[in-house]
Parts: sequence; C-alpha cells; structure tokens
Amino acid sequence: MQIRWIQLLEFRNYRTLSYRPSAKLNLLVGRNAQGKTNLLEGIAVLLVGRSFRTPRLAELPRWGSPSASIAGEISRGDSTRTLRRTLQQTESGGWQAVGDHCEWARAIPFSWQDLAILTGGPGARRNFLDGFAGRLYPSHLAALVQYRKILARRAVLLQKGQADRLAPWDEQLATVGTELLGRRRSATAALQTELARIYPLLAGGPQKVEIRYRASLEATDPGAFLAGLERRRQEELRRGQTLVGPHRDDLLIELDGVDARVYGSRGQQRLLALALRLAEVLPVAEATGTPPVLLLDDALSELDAPGRASVLAELRAAEQVFLTTADPAFPAADGARWEVRAGDLVAA
Repeated sequence: MQIRWIQLLEFRNYRTLSYRPSAKLNLLVGRNAQGKTNLLEGIAVLLVGRSFRTPRLAELPRWGSPSASIAGEISRGDSTRTLRRTLQQTESGGWQAVGDHCEWARAIPFSWQDLAILTGGPGARRNFLDGFAGRLYPSHLAALVQYRKILARRAVLLQKGQADRLAPWDEQLATVGTELLGRRRSATAALQTELARIYPLLAGGPQKVEIRYRASLEATDPGAFLAGLERRRQEELRRGQTLVGPHRDDLLIELDGVDARVYGSRGQQRLLALALRLAEVLPVAEATGTPPVLLLDDALSELDAPGRASVLAELRAAEQVFLTTADPAFPAADGARWEVRAGDLVAA
C-alpha cells in the first residue's frame, strides 16, 4: 500500500499542506516542535481514522479552528482510493470525526513511548497486543470495547453484592472474553515468528528472543471461562471486581531465557521495542493483502551506528516508510529527504 498524496487543512500546526511522498522511504528532517510527528499523525488519521498519540479529537485541529480536514489518495496494485476525513466541533462543544473508510488501509506507528511495552505495566503490553490484533482482525477492537462495557456492568453488581444477577453478564463476558483470548494468542504467535527473525538482525548477533502470552485464566472455550469465574466468585464479591480474564493478562518477553523487561539493558529494550513494531509488518501484510505504511517517529536517534545500519537495512524490504529525525546530517539512505519547518514541508 502507498500514499500517493495527502492534504492537511487546519490540522495541528499545519494551516495547509499538500504533500506527494516517495513510494519508498521518506526522511522527514527538522528541529523539535516543527511538525514532524504531527505529519505522521495526520497520515495515521487519514488511513485508519484515529491518532496514535491521543484519543481526544479536540487536540487535533489547529488551535482556535472549529474544524480540520485530511484528504489523500492511497493505492495497492492497480487499485486506488481517495479518502477524506473531517474533524468538526458540534453545537454542544464536543468534537466528531466523519469520513471514508478503507478496509485494507493499515499504518504501524512507532515512537520511543513504545519503550513502555518493555518498561511499563501490563496495561501497556495489552494495549500494544490489542492494537496489533486489531490490525489483523477487524472485529477485535469492537469486541474489546464490548468486553470493557460488560466488565463495568459486572463490577457494579459485584460491588452491590448482587450475585444472583451475574449469570447473564458472566455468559457475555465468557463469550467475548474467549474470542479476545483466541485472537490475542494468534497475534502473539505471529509476533514470535517475526521477532525471532528480526531482533537478531537488528542486534547484530544470534540472540534468542521469545514472546509468550501469560493468561490469568487458561480458557479456550466459554465453558472453561465460566468455570474460572465461578472459582473466584467469593473473592470477586469481596473485592468488587472481576479477577480473571483478558483484562488481567500480560506478555512475557525474554532474551536468551531471561525476562527482558527486568534484566534487559536499556539498549536491548529500545531495540526490542522497535523490533516488536517491525515484527507486525509481515503478518499485517498477509492479513490485508498489502504491506502497511510505517510511521517511525525518531526511531533511530537512540541507537548506535551499527543498530541504525541494521534498521535501515530492514526498512529497505518494507514498502512505504516515513521516518523522522532531528539530525540534519542524517543520511537519506536511498530515500527522499524532506525538511519540516514550522508547519511547512520542502524537498531537501
């Protein structure tokens, strides 16, 4: 998949921008706070309808503007699609997003905030895995929203001690929860295959890396899920919350047999965070029939020279890539180079 052109209007610090990127690597160079990340964010909103930085629509329009719009043309093979998205303020003061949808458009973003996958709590790893599963399985994120609503309703009943009213909510939780577990496990297996290939290439040596799904409840069908809930019933009533299920799960990431979250060096964790994002590319391409667009925000600044070279070599096999850097001397690496200055973009 490729973006042929994109136009931003009143989006973040861009009053107006028209951009025709290269079909391969696009290097976006500029000092901090010039709009490099904002441009990546605009591309993500065009392709998938949401930001990778914030869920709050009000943050996306240019300050003081009552609306923002993004348009662009994307292609795969001989097929092209024109997408338009508008963010607008409602009479009540809230914000809404309207626009086109493309079932095969995918973007994989990376920033150094992704280091939280290794250094943060279980929630950061669950969010990462659910984002990946959502790119593989279109129904996953909607099921996740449904699961959280069921959890919230169940928590109210548990806190009130109304065990006699839990049965229908238990059944819904078991059905949706089992679906989430299945897709998460499949997504983890796909990541493992690619991570085992990519990380040693980036690290420059034969290192064994393994990622495993750690479930709070080993259920493969709704019946087993319900049995797990029943076993914890009294404790759940005492604590007023659901104690087993996908919302309690985690990922275990090991390097050479030890927990990389605890024992990995800062450099290893940085490289692993990037490798996890690159490991998404092939499974997403196979699931959608076209490679995703890569949005890499300052992805190489914290790597040493050999690490940078290894990442750039891996990116040559990708299709369309957008890579930001604040380093004016950064080599273009066989790609197009663009300079970002205060909401403007010029070929460098």
